[in-house]
Amino acid sequence: MPVEFDEFDIDGPALFVPNRHRDKRGVFAETFRNDDFRDVIGEIDLVQENQIISTPINTLCGLHFQTSPYAQGRLVRVTQGAILYVAVDIRPRSETFGRHLKIELSAENWYQLWIPEGFAQGFKTLRPETHVTTKASNYYSPEHDFGIAWNDPDLGIDWELFGQQVVLSERDRHLPRLADLAPDMLGAMPPIRGFADGQRFGASAR
Repeated sequence: MPVEFDEFDIDGPALFVPNRHRDKRGVFAETFRNDDFRDVIGEIDLVQENQIISTPINTLCGLHFQTSPYAQGRLVRVTQGAILYVAVDIRPRSETFGRHLKIELSAENWYQLWIPEGFAQGFKTLRPETHVTTKASNYYSPEHDFGIAWNDPDLGIDWELFGQQVVLSERDRHLPRLADLAPDMLGAMPPIRGFADGQRFGASAR
């Protein structure tokens, strides 16, 4: 699956870039191999796959997370179009609690972003008719599904709107700020797994 993976300034997330084989017919790539994934991430099973099709540009989804025992890690990929993906560290005892990373994922760059449990996640579409697929480490549970306001001023996320309006669901318009969530709602911080030396390629959190 990966020809490389990247680690961020926030422990846990990783970036995969599949190896692509090109010839006159087009492109072939192994976009997912469970053995390669687990070699990098550890003993984690991906049990549910979702597809999102966002028609308007500047559609914004998030920031969402599930609580224990249905907390989810997600492997995210764009198959058409492009998104700005954001993940906020909400692990209560994490040294980077409240910090976020953001990265562009597109059909052209083939990036696949792994975000483990303990993060609130969301994205903004950069092009119309964008298709996003996610593989999750746990099943969707409506009773454990929560979120944080995308524009929470304490998070300081630059969504790069440049004066444009976002397209939001009614639910996402009324999500609370991170500071308004009780610590016990966020749950226990999952263990932070270190990466081997020499496996950092210079990506950073913002």
